[in-house]
Amino acid sequence: MTAPTFSKKERVVSKKLIESLFEKGDSQSLAAFPMRAVYLQTERHDGDSPVQILISVPKKRFKHAVDRNRVKRQVRESYRLNKQIICDVIPENKQMLIAFIWLSDKHYPTEEVQKRVVSLLQKIARKS
Repeated sequence: MTAPTFSKKERVVSKKLIESLFEKGDSQSLAAFPMRAVYLQTERHDGDSPVQILISVPKKRFKHAVDRNRVKRQVRESYRLNKQIICDVIPENKQMLIAFIWLSDKHYPTEEVQKRVVSLLQKIARKS
C-alpha cells in the first residue's frame, strides 16, 4: 500500500459536478453529528479519481476563517487517512462524489472528527 495522499484530482472542483451533487434528486444524505455527508455515484471519466470530495464549513457556524480552516483541515486529514474504506468498494467505471458539511458551531477533537468521518465512509461503502 502506498502512502495516503490527497491530491487536486480528489477534490470536487467542477461547478457541473457540484450542481449534480446538490440539485439533482439522485444524491443521498447521511448524518453523523457534527457532520453530514451528501453523496452521489456517477459515471467515471478518464483521469478522474474514483472518489472526489468537497468540504463545507458554513460561515454561519464559524465567523472567523481561521476556525473554518481548522475544521476543514481536520476533516481533510481524517479522509486522507481513511479513504481506502470507500475507494476499495467503488466499481472501475463509477465515481463517488461526497460532500462533507459541518453542522455544529463548536470545535471537536481531531480523534472525534476522525471517528465520524470513518463512520460516514463505512455507511456510504455499505450502501454503494
